[in-house]
Amino acid sequence: MDKIKANKRNSKKNLNGAISKYPEKELFFFDESRFGTLQRLDMGGLKRGLAQVKTKLGRQNFYLYSAVNPRNGESSSLFAPNVNTDCMNIFLEQMSQYLETREAFLVMDCASWHRSKNLKVPKNIDIIYLPPYSPELNPVERLWLYIKQNILRNKIYDTIALLEGALCKFITSLASSTIKQLCNVSYLTGQQ
Repeated sequence: MDKIKANKRNSKKNLNGAISKYPEKELFFFDESRFGTLQRLDMGGLKRGLAQVKTKLGRQNFYLYSAVNPRNGESSSLFAPNVNTDCMNIFLEQMSQYLETREAFLVMDCASWHRSKNLKVPKNIDIIYLPPYSPELNPVERLWLYIKQNILRNKIYDTIALLEGALCKFITSLASSTIKQLCNVSYLTGQQ
């Protein structure tokens, strides 16, 4: 346990050092999350006894790849059928095009497809890896919670297309101020 805590402290120091050394680079945090048609319902508000609750059987899902900049609320997202190196390469290429001439740090966990030898990292992106077992260091996790509470909680989507449409509409309507508030990383240099 002490080793994990030390790794987290060192990661924060390394990230702060990189940011201080290259202040002109943008800072984005990245992660993927699964979204699907099989949903859990919150039964907390129902009275005891019998209740009719619509359910959806079957599992269809997709993944949302997202990078967020907690400083200014910018984000870039991609819907993908899987989490693997091929989809990660597509996201990185899209992110590079989104950045245009800007350069960025992309902070992410150590998933195997993030560290694959076949990963094609564009020249304008530098990857910084978080220590293992530290999702609390990635502010995108808070974004996933917010999205799932607003899009999935107590809702049933009959088709994957309906879920994709609702999620796309929700993501594109997110204000940068909301992303900044959700993804605040006060432990970084110059962050409040």
